[in-house]
Amino acid sequence: MTTPIKAAQRLGETQELAPVLLRTSDLTMRFGGLTALDKVNVDVRRGSIHSVIGPNGAGKTTLFNCIMQANRISSGDIHFASERLVGLTPDKVAAAGIARTYQNIRLFTGITAIENLLVGMHRQLKSHWWEAVINSARCRLDEKKAHEEACEILNFIGLSGRGDMLARNLSYGDQRRLEIGRALCTKPKLLMLDEPTAGMNPREITEMMHFILRIRDVFNLTIVLIEHQMRLVMQVSDTVTVLDHGVKIAEGDPAHVKSHPAVIEAYLGRAAHRQEQPA
Repeated sequence: MTTPIKAAQRLGETQELAPVLLRTSDLTMRFGGLTALDKVNVDVRRGSIHSVIGPNGAGKTTLFNCIMQANRISSGDIHFASERLVGLTPDKVAAAGIARTYQNIRLFTGITAIENLLVGMHRQLKSHWWEAVINSARCRLDEKKAHEEACEILNFIGLSGRGDMLARNLSYGDQRRLEIGRALCTKPKLLMLDEPTAGMNPREITEMMHFILRIRDVFNLTIVLIEHQMRLVMQVSDTVTVLDHGVKIAEGDPAHVKSHPAVIEAYLGRAAHRQEQPA
């Protein structure tokens, strides 16, 4: 059986040959007198799992918000698959092929699991609004296909048989997977996960580690991951970017980043670094 770390290492061997899918160039974001991101340059290669780490307040979620154009950047540029994202609305960024999840789960808790997935599929529907009014044949076919695909996603995320449950009644871990499933329903090229293991116990973290690798392999996706669980980051990542107070202080493969003096000082801490060393 291939372990997560071996799967990541195998893919990592080919990453230098993969084209850049997402690029930020001197990306700067200021909120008044606070510089949340300071000329951050990141290249995310197609097919990779690229983690962004750093202490609280480092600018990680701000980076996601800038990529999605939820925040209007102060200066710099962002390109995705050769398309310039700066100036687009968030829905246009999503239409370009980027989906994201949030540190705090954002589900429609008053509707069912399957309905949450169907919300993510609205961009895939081809029929017009007026066809829904008259219940046209094309509209019925669209709805049937969407429901079938939603059921496939429901099975993939491990919620088969629970599609009729209200989202609020699912367990915390199931809600996390449902939010990721809804993002997958948009059929993205790039999936951005903001702390997917937040609040999880060790067993759930291990399950999520395997789940992330399955997503990458089954859907042939590129994944950008914000995560504080260093065990997960070190085992699944091809590339790790480290931010501290909005500045990129290190970048490279997990082994390089793990031993980088600036990372040890700013994020891992010297005691944590010593614990990570082999006996």
